[in-house]
Amino acid sequence: MQAGKEKLLWMYEKMVEIRFYEETMAAVYMEGKLPPNIQKGLAFDIGSGPVPGEMHLAAGQEPVAVGICAHLTPDDTVVGTHRPHHFAIAKGVALDPMTAEMFGKVTGLGKGKGGHMHLFDNAHKFSCSGIVGASMPIACGAALAAKKMGSNWVAVAFFGEGAANQGSFHESMNLAAVWKLPVIFVCEDNQWAISVPKNKATSIEWVADRAAGYGMPGIRVANNDAIAVFEAAAPAIARARRGEGPSLIEVKTDRYFGHFQGDPETYRPKGEVSSLKARDPIPALARLLKEKNMMSVQEESEMVRRAHAAVNQAFAFARDSAYPTAQDALADVFVSNGSHTRSLV
Repeated sequence: MQAGKEKLLWMYEKMVEIRFYEETMAAVYMEGKLPPNIQKGLAFDIGSGPVPGEMHLAAGQEPVAVGICAHLTPDDTVVGTHRPHHFAIAKGVALDPMTAEMFGKVTGLGKGKGGHMHLFDNAHKFSCSGIVGASMPIACGAALAAKKMGSNWVAVAFFGEGAANQGSFHESMNLAAVWKLPVIFVCEDNQWAISVPKNKATSIEWVADRAAGYGMPGIRVANNDAIAVFEAAAPAIARARRGEGPSLIEVKTDRYFGHFQGDPETYRPKGEVSSLKARDPIPALARLLKEKNMMSVQEESEMVRRAHAAVNQAFAFARDSAYPTAQDALADVFVSNGSHTRSLV
């Protein structure tokens, strides 16, 4: 299946939006994290600034999110990873409450209680988790529900190549195959499991080859290209909608930032990130669209303007929103004495 002009333009604009979001978050996150004079022995303070806690950004990995989500409907489920923003944005999660959640504000998706690794949006059937490999069994549950309801909805589990060595990967693949669940397993292979290179932790070059052991198709996408991902995903998603079971897709992608913000990245070869950015998928797609007369310079400028405006608005909304009160800590918390359950407030 080839992507038409409308899909291609959507993918391009979403990639621009995701990249600007991640770059903006990278700058905002560092506010207050470093002391004015680090020579005095003071260190990076993960709890300071407007966005406390860890932060995992996905700049460079945009093609995986948009290439898959371009096929999905509002009824389809997406379960992301600890690096979730690109999936959430591609699935349609609103930027304002998503960003407010990361700022710990009451207007956030989880009222400021979850943070960036625990984004939940029932309206768009999106969730994620900080636990490595947790996306797969959850997506299987959503797929089982879709099957029992007799719908043609699908579920997508995104995970990294490091998670492909977790027990949850093998258990989920086997269960999905046995029950013919409408789930698509999508491996984002950025070659780094935190700081461990893939060739030091995984016995095979392609995780997609493991699909054969579970009787499902295994699809390789060797280039970090949105169109290639879109075309590879089409038969897998169509197969799931027909009730023919799961598929495994592996995409070789690139991670421009460290595992987390503040990561010194001493494990990466010198110059690796610069070489990765030389094949940046966003300008590559822009060139292609213009060469094929699918996007004018004016249209490109307008899409970039819209994407930047949406991101800037989201960060302004998050900054201006209120923090929860002390009493809010007890809200949405339930206790049980064995016979009945009650809310603390």
